[in-house]
Amino acid sequence: MPASSDLLNQLRIDRNAPPPARAGGGRWPWIAGALGVLAVAAVLAWTLREEPLAVRVATTEALQAGTPGTGAASVLDASGYVTARRIATVSSKITGKVEQVMIEEGQAVAEGEIMARLEATDAEAQRDLAEARLASARNEATRAAAQLTLAEQTLVRTRDLAERKLVAAAALDQAQAERDALAAQRQAAASNIRVAEESLALAQIGVDNTIVRAPFAGVVTVKAAQPGEMISPISAGGGFTRTGIGTVVDMDSLEIQVDVNEAFIGRVRPGQKVQAVLNAYPDWRIPAEVIAIVPTADRSKATVKVRIAFIEKDARVVPDMGVRVSFLEDAPPAAANAPAPTGVAVPAEAVVQRDGRSAAFVVREGRASLRELEVADARDGRRRVSKGLAAGEQVVLSPPSELVDGAAVVVRE
Repeated sequence: MPASSDLLNQLRIDRNAPPPARAGGGRWPWIAGALGVLAVAAVLAWTLREEPLAVRVATTEALQAGTPGTGAASVLDASGYVTARRIATVSSKITGKVEQVMIEEGQAVAEGEIMARLEATDAEAQRDLAEARLASARNEATRAAAQLTLAEQTLVRTRDLAERKLVAAAALDQAQAERDALAAQRQAAASNIRVAEESLALAQIGVDNTIVRAPFAGVVTVKAAQPGEMISPISAGGGFTRTGIGTVVDMDSLEIQVDVNEAFIGRVRPGQKVQAVLNAYPDWRIPAEVIAIVPTADRSKATVKVRIAFIEKDARVVPDMGVRVSFLEDAPPAAANAPAPTGVAVPAEAVVQRDGRSAAFVVREGRASLRELEVADARDGRRRVSKGLAAGEQVVLSPPSELVDGAAVVVRE
């Protein structure tokens, strides 16, 4: 057996000996490093080939110079709402239970068209009773007429006999009295017929009151009642009785009402031309004119109400829409031989200075194209461009400094 010292020597670690070689162990770090370099290169290549982010811009259309909206200058701007001069919450004349509703929101109704019906059982019973009374009065009048005819014949015969002294004078007096009494009865029967006819007409009105009709032609904007509900022309309290079937608006009576600061009301006059822009359609310029200036001021707001009429009617205009209006000054009289304005008109904020020259960006197929311009004149916040733009082109409003020629753009709403 080896000695204990030899065994201990075998367990001693030789730190100067080279490390044992592993199969293929020296190649893996190099492979991992190469793969990392390739990944970084791929990312850099993709980043370099990727296009810059598109710039969000707002655009407007270049208008032909001299078209409406580019000539007259605005002397005052104001905001208001579209209102209807003829609007009615339609109710019944009587209190009753709704039996049938024949309207829906958005439905057009003609004047006198039936909107709803109420239960008419009681009213129809009253009408039937009035018809029966009229028939009875007519029968009584017929009987009175027949008796009067007989009494007149008896009076004639009695008078003849009295002249020949064949009957006493008392018989003639009695025949005369009977004839006069029957004549009075016939007259009373005729009066009863007229009373019965009036009663029947009144009962028929009661039946007609169970039918709710449109007071004028318009469009239903609110449907307020359903079959089975109670309706009354006056508020009954408690919230269980409706006071209207629905609301009808005459769309031909739509107009604009704006509050003008009393300090600037002197710039407004009846008949003045106005340009209106609905908040819902910011690119639609609607011609209008001032109807009247309401002759009273709001003390709390220091404003005066102005009524404005639409010159053109359009189905897109509905009540309670927000609207911005510009009161226009009178256009100066054009000279007889004055040439018509040429070029296009764009808002002033669309024209910028690039390299000391006037320019604008035109959007086409998702990219911005820089155009050099020749600006003819400026008026009322607009620029007339004689060269560089064409009517109908989309021009960028307030181009940002980072926008360059050929840059990708996204037009925001």
